Amino acid sequence: MSARRKVLISGAGIGGLTAGLALIRRGFDVEIYEQANAIGEVGAGVQISSNGTRVLHALGLGDAVRRVAWEPEGKVVRLWSTGKTWKLFDLSSESVSRYGFPYLMFHRSDLIGLLLDAVLQAAPQAIRLGHKVIDVHQNSSGATIRFQNGESASGDVLIGADGIHSTIRQALFGKDRPSVTGLMAWRGVIPAAALPQHLLQPVGVNWVGPGRHVIQYRLRQGTMVNFVGIVERDDVMEESWSSEGTREECAADFKNWHNDIHTMIRNISRPFKWPLMTREPMESWSAGRTTLLGDACHATLPFLAQGAVMALEDGYIVADCLETFDDAETALKSYERLRHARTAAVMRGSAANAKRFHNPDLAEQAKAEAYIEREWQPEKVRERYEWLFSYDATKAASSAA
Repeated sequence: MSARRKVLISGAGIGGLTAGLALIRRGFDVEIYEQANAIGEVGAGVQISSNGTRVLHALGLGDAVRRVAWEPEGKVVRLWSTGKTWKLFDLSSESVSRYGFPYLMFHRSDLIGLLLDAVLQAAPQAIRLGHKVIDVHQNSSGATIRFQNGESASGDVLIGADGIHSTIRQALFGKDRPSVTGLMAWRGVIPAAALPQHLLQPVGVNWVGPGRHVIQYRLRQGTMVNFVGIVERDDVMEESWSSEGTREECAADFKNWHNDIHTMIRNISRPFKWPLMTREPMESWSAGRTTLLGDACHATLPFLAQGAVMALEDGYIVADCLETFDDAETALKSYERLRHARTAAVMRGSAANAKRFHNPDLAEQAKAEAYIEREWQPEKVRERYEWLFSYDATKAASSAA
């Protein structure tokens, strides 16, 4: 598409800001509409593997991300009852030498802040806060969105990066029907200074156990620790990032687990509950001059640590496709074709990990140790992760041209 075509983006999260920045760098006129009145401390930790940091480097943010991130030396698996540890894989220099880019951990708001600052430096008027989309119309020449505040905006292309409850998706394809997984995530952050030294090792930790698991890793140059505890529960709650719970309730969900888990729970600043829903991969998410990206079209369970990374890849590739193809509809369909199989595989792989992390064999120590050694042997680990980490989103569109 020729320079200065106007692209509207609904949603100023990781995917929307990535798409916006990539498009601005390519000479497009970009307007990003966000329903919130401010962009603040949303969510907690987020892991960005080499396939995601490759995108951040391509956007010119390589040095900036290292100033706010934490770089683990590797990842380990620990057994829920005894705390016994197995190496999962090495990272740090190994990630750089193998894939060309690092594996980093962020506070989500820090990553969004970096992307937001870069967008505003490149196009100071691009971000429009307090604009909740209520309706979408399009024709052969463009798309128009109407907002709750009575305003409207029109452009040549519309990208729905408005998350799991996407208004753009519902306008195009109708309301979706997510399925209850029976899983709930406890999440929170802990000041590193509040924890003993042995819980501050330079690795990401995946605790596995019968019916539940815990992920811990450090944030903000190591000054904070991210805690995510996934439990199987019967009570159904509304899908939300912001339902606050209590440390006591969280501790009860991990009764009889290793004391290290309870040390972390006691020190969580504010524990939040996040019920997990699942969705089938969409057959198509582009229609005319409008497309979707990130959680709006392929929301995934968080068990491959690839949700935010898929949004980064989407944002870069949709921008590349819009630059590569003169016709907008061709560009959006090409973007979708490039992303469909990969994001569906991530959704399936994440669901498979949920079962792997919670296997009933983990209840008994002898069975548990044999199970971990079998399931996390190096060949199986490479099979699960190599195809993810080695992917190059910066070359995807050129292969489709």
